[in-house]
Amino acid sequence: MSPHGTFVSGPLATRDAALFTDLYEITMAASYLREGMNGLATFSLFARKLPKERSFLVAAGLEDVLNFLRDFRVSRAAIRYLASLGRFDADFLDFLGGLRFTGEVRAVPEGTVVFRDEPLLEVTAPIIEAQIVETAVLNLVHFQTLLTSKAVRSVLAARGRPVVEFGLRRTHGIDAGMKAARCAFIAGAPMSSNVLAGLYYGIPPTGTMAHSYVSAFPHEIDAFRAFARAFPAHTILLIDTYDTVAAAHKAVEVAKEMEARGHRLAGVRLDSGDIVALSKEVRRVLDGAGLDYVKIFVSGGLDEDSMERFLAEGAPIDAFGVGTRMDVSADAPYLDMAYKLVEYQGRHVLKTSAGKATWTGRKQVYRFLGRDGRFVADRIALKDERFPSGEAELLLRTVMEGGRLLAPHPPLTAVRDFCAAQIAALPEEVRRLRDAAPYPVTYSDRLVLLQRSLEAEVEATEVAPARRRAGRAAPETGAKRPPTRGAPMAKFGKSLQPPRSPKAGVPPEESVSPPRVRRRQKTVHVAVRKGTTLLQTGHGPRVVRGAKSPKVKKR
Repeated sequence: MSPHGTFVSGPLATRDAALFTDLYEITMAASYLREGMNGLATFSLFARKLPKERSFLVAAGLEDVLNFLRDFRVSRAAIRYLASLGRFDADFLDFLGGLRFTGEVRAVPEGTVVFRDEPLLEVTAPIIEAQIVETAVLNLVHFQTLLTSKAVRSVLAARGRPVVEFGLRRTHGIDAGMKAARCAFIAGAPMSSNVLAGLYYGIPPTGTMAHSYVSAFPHEIDAFRAFARAFPAHTILLIDTYDTVAAAHKAVEVAKEMEARGHRLAGVRLDSGDIVALSKEVRRVLDGAGLDYVKIFVSGGLDEDSMERFLAEGAPIDAFGVGTRMDVSADAPYLDMAYKLVEYQGRHVLKTSAGKATWTGRKQVYRFLGRDGRFVADRIALKDERFPSGEAELLLRTVMEGGRLLAPHPPLTAVRDFCAAQIAALPEEVRRLRDAAPYPVTYSDRLVLLQRSLEAEVEATEVAPARRRAGRAAPETGAKRPPTRGAPMAKFGKSLQPPRSPKAGVPPEESVSPPRVRRRQKTVHVAVRKGTTLLQTGHGPRVVRGAKSPKVKKR
């Protein structure tokens, strides 16, 4: 049994894990307790925007989050350390000694495709509990979502060829190496060079040989023969230590010797040079010797761009080994992901900060499906909304109540299969690696109305009085505002055009701007396009179950 306050992820156990947080989470918790504030709060975790060339993300890390929350304890050692800082009183430290996570988590399953602003999970708990776990929850989801989203791109670029995760030696530490193997497997890489990932996650390990192995022998062919004798059923020869084409001829010689002993050479690996030209020449050498069954495996600083280029130029590659660039997400090493308070004690809250405004309220994401099962569009709505017609699936599901898991975690193979189904259901123009089309994500009318009402309230109660006290004039109405998304806007006041009923399976047209504060505004305006369906009218898409998430057994 793990020591009190220990978080276990794969083979790694983090003692005193409650301190895996930023100091301000603890100082806020202490202040909440002092002020008698520990009502129910909801925090929403989402990506504000996507990196360049990313048209979607793949959610991951939920299993670790749920395990962290389930086992959350503040150890005696942690309390002693906090006491040594001289910042916290005895009442607060005593409170921490009995602190447990008792809340609810609603989340999308691991492997779910998500887009900008869509909650990956929402935590509802007494505010001290929900606040103090922020850093860990965000860390666990952010890193694994980042890596899974990157790995999916390599899998797509391979066009059905196997992708092996190869980057352990250059990942950012042991935990990162383990997470990289797990994330790549979820994304569709069937094997990893990480042997420990094989033990703990069940990911099949694979590998060939290093250049040091080849150069340790007097002659290159001696190394090839020794490896073939040791592993006759799994021989892949690394042929670029000296000269790739010359080594290919030596591989032919070894392959013929193996055939005489009743075995077959599995493949050769290229790790450097002009991969397109060399792979074509090596294929010619192998086929000319009657070894069309020998596979060509390519590695060496690959990413989705080089893989896509190699195949576009006709390189006869059978499998890829992808490492560093995938495992550190080299082109986009972080996501603009946030964990923000959206409701406290039944009161809707938001941020109106420039560039960091948030949508209020507990939410649900509705995904509309076409007749072929492909994704058509998403709608972000308030949690209690219901749509009376059409076809959609609800993305957020309750996975924890009262601090307890509602079901065992699904096996990693089920998560992988679910992820593959999600990627396959994306429209082709959204799935492509370059110049992908934006996926339609809209916001429900009720959410927009609530958002605009709160923005006006913040302006009236927080911004305008302070400005008046400071003797500052309000910004002119012509002042520059944040850019809007979608089609041109149409304002409305007391009257509305009659809504149109949507076609089955297709969400009503609507377009709204990101959250923003409206200055000098006495009435609340909502930006919509003509024909937008209001929830109050009773029109809108009906919600039915869509694609299934990985099956789990209920306790």
